[in-house]
Amino acid sequence: MKEKAEPVQKLYTRMRLWEFPDEYVIEPTDGSSASSSLSISLVDASMKLSDSIPECSSFRVPKIQMIFGVVGMLKLVAGSYLFVITERKCVGSYLGHPIFKIISLKVLPCVHSVKNSTPEQKKLENEFSRLLKVAERTTGLYFSYDTNLTLSTQRLYDLGNESKMLPLWRQAEPRFLWNSYMLEALIDKKLDPYLLPVVQGSFHNFQATIRKEIVDVTLIARRCTRRNGTRMWRRGADREGHVANFVETEQIIQINGFTSSFVQVRGSIPFLWEQIVDLTYKPKFEIVRPEQAPQIAERHFLDLRKMYGSVLAVDLLNKHGGEGRLSDMFSNAMQPIVSEDLRYLHFDFTKICGHVHFERLSFLYDQIADFLVKNGYFLLNEESEKMEQLGVVRTNCIDCLDRTNITQSMIARKILELQFRRIGVFAAEETISSHPKLDRCFRILWDNHGDDISIQYAGTATLKGDLVRTYSFWIVGLVSEEFRGSLKIDIFPLNAII
Repeated sequence: MKEKAEPVQKLYTRMRLWEFPDEYVIEPTDGSSASSSLSISLVDASMKLSDSIPECSSFRVPKIQMIFGVVGMLKLVAGSYLFVITERKCVGSYLGHPIFKIISLKVLPCVHSVKNSTPEQKKLENEFSRLLKVAERTTGLYFSYDTNLTLSTQRLYDLGNESKMLPLWRQAEPRFLWNSYMLEALIDKKLDPYLLPVVQGSFHNFQATIRKEIVDVTLIARRCTRRNGTRMWRRGADREGHVANFVETEQIIQINGFTSSFVQVRGSIPFLWEQIVDLTYKPKFEIVRPEQAPQIAERHFLDLRKMYGSVLAVDLLNKHGGEGRLSDMFSNAMQPIVSEDLRYLHFDFTKICGHVHFERLSFLYDQIADFLVKNGYFLLNEESEKMEQLGVVRTNCIDCLDRTNITQSMIARKILELQFRRIGVFAAEETISSHPKLDRCFRILWDNHGDDISIQYAGTATLKGDLVRTYSFWIVGLVSEEFRGSLKIDIFPLNAII
């Protein structure tokens, strides 16, 4: 018989950090009941709870500063390092709960533990500790003290009552928990009120008015931790099927008592390939162990189907050069594993859309509309009656950035219109483009989302973001009868017509 879960103590939201010569003491100051201070030894990084603060003296003068969370502890060759949040910013709310972005992260070394190390250990420790300065500048880190940011809205509502009583770190989806490894030392000590789950990704939202209705639109990205790394250096999949730049994107709306969300994913081409960095502008792509591609792709999509249900893989690569070889390998690897629950579709984004004709993505939508309608989206009304999303679209290009972001934003726009019609906010033929302010906010929302993901993986913002912001390319399309066969079409940006 399972033990009944006890109500969990809430996370501490504000703490005072005392830096003594021989220990760090973290004192909760947010008024939490039954709160104990956490003491961390600088000699061996051991931790213990205490009901009092050590005495200060002229020989034992601490530095004092406010912190807003403990991210975790990292042990290197000889020393241990404590990660704390020294500055935060509230960036919006997720289902009524405040969401914070980490503005400043600080690494605190337990320096005394290195003194008894060998010279070789000290050398390695110094090299690794310099890398921690890079970790302090990690971008796109978000957290909540009250809700689980690693779970989609649908998965949050599917949690049982006992699961909801667990500490947030125990509810978390491991693949999206950025500080999973760093929390382990604190988990062993049962320090639940200090265990703050952190997600890397993106969080943006806006509020708009549709006639007399107010709608809240939120866009969240959750970056997977299983194959971390940046563009060029981290490509494709590992042998377990975990891919680089795998990001779950969730678009959430709240309006007139309804909550609805739609999830998409992106990720690198799921087999072994790499790009050896050299002095050329575009280093060549190298397919590694091509004979293993079908097995690795199968592992990847089996994992996706367990998590999301049916999967539609949309491949946006072109058919020339290195990209063409990767696309052909992807197509061949998919042939043995496609089924009713797993579809593969190639759409040559560059050939069909070029650099500015993104309205031609309507031809992609025509090919995937049946999948989107069949698998739906999550919808919950005030009576807790719900409809669930049963499948997911997985989109990739070479980097899973520009082309992928534009394609995902098109799909998200179409789904948002379906949701508004279902809820009764839109008439049958009404579109987001019918509401200029809503349309502009939507495009900026997705452009910012794309920039965040791109900066984390490639170090720069998306290249097509300004084009998306400038042109209302979803509105006007003058299509010739021959287009579907020849892909020759006369399309004009809206501002060239007005």
